[in-house]
Amino acid sequence: MVGEDKILMSVKELRRLSVIHQVMERKVRQVEASVLLGLTERQIRRMVRRIQVEGDRGLAHRSRGKPSNRAVGEIKKSQVLELYRKRYGDFGPTLAAEKLAERNGIRISDETLRLWLLEAGVTHFRRRKRPHRQWRERKPHRGEMIQMDGSHHAWLEDRGPECVLMAYIDDASGRVYARFYAYEGTIPALDSFKRYIRRDGIPMSVYLDKHSTYKAWAKPSIAEQLAGRKPQSQFERALEELGVTVIHADSPQAKGRVERLFGTFQDRLIKEMRLAGIDSLDEANRFLSGYLPIYNRRFSVKAQKSADLHRPTPAGLDLDNILCRKTERTLRNDFTVAHDRGLYQVHDHVRAARVMVEERLDGTTRITHQGKPLRHQVILVRPVREAVKTLKTKTRTPPAPNHPWQRPFKHWRERTSPAPVSKTGHF
Repeated sequence: MVGEDKILMSVKELRRLSVIHQVMERKVRQVEASVLLGLTERQIRRMVRRIQVEGDRGLAHRSRGKPSNRAVGEIKKSQVLELYRKRYGDFGPTLAAEKLAERNGIRISDETLRLWLLEAGVTHFRRRKRPHRQWRERKPHRGEMIQMDGSHHAWLEDRGPECVLMAYIDDASGRVYARFYAYEGTIPALDSFKRYIRRDGIPMSVYLDKHSTYKAWAKPSIAEQLAGRKPQSQFERALEELGVTVIHADSPQAKGRVERLFGTFQDRLIKEMRLAGIDSLDEANRFLSGYLPIYNRRFSVKAQKSADLHRPTPAGLDLDNILCRKTERTLRNDFTVAHDRGLYQVHDHVRAARVMVEERLDGTTRITHQGKPLRHQVILVRPVREAVKTLKTKTRTPPAPNHPWQRPFKHWRERTSPAPVSKTGHF
């Protein structure tokens, strides 16, 4: 905590705070809150009492900024990992922890060893999950989970350009938000999610497919392997910063609610827009703004529970700084940054090898270092390199047709060979 009026909380604690306030307002029961947050009912009651006594700052972790009293030293950690590599390389964490205690006298919990091995990139002991599918009932609360997807279809038929419908549907109530875009990509996904947040708030989780926009398929870099992290798409990174859980569906049937929504819209919405004479992307979005409230009143259902788990945007949180495309780039010795076939001149003097280039939804570009913006300017005209002067080689003139070099070899031999000598020794 810093100062008297500022509270430092993690995204996890802000998420807990939102649910605990719902419990204190008697909109969510303690049993339901324990399931939502993965805690026990006793922990929920303790959090309620702490907020009643200390206010919202009571939910912040008491050990923040303090070293753990049970932390294991780096020397012991290195020793354990070396023994595991040499002797127990194909052991699971539980068996390896037992053998380390029996044979080497090193007592360590199997969970700690498992985390160390995952951090070191050892994952062979993970069990392969079997595919399992079953009917799933709706979530009880609004904002607990929303399904999201993009539909490529001839929405304007032959009257306008091809476009994609980005749609969101609440799993509990079936309430829909949608918007048309020219393509399905990172910028449309971030822009549509920002518009959804402004309308309803931040949901707890998002259920979507494994499109390259929503899931990174690149191999982890060396830095990510050392840190034990997986590659993230720009959309995953942004939702993680907002504290939203991303769930990837393994099949279209898993997110059947939004898939059925597209089937309905491809029948109803297309005909409605045809009757209205919609033939452009802007007109289609204006039509949606009036069509969706009517659709939601008719087809949405009442959630099982009255509480709305959408979180309001925290004060001071800059959505534009999160919902954007961020790319790390090298800051050259002449304080220039190359990005997306463009060149930028940084005017602020910073001692950094890497900077962050942010492409905002409004089309502007920002360069930052450790979260602080840097003054920069676009270099429109690059210096032209001078052409390297090459030495001219003399052209070789071919010999004349009557030149000795052009004559047959036998004539040259006749001219150069000596006269024959007779057997008598006379010419």
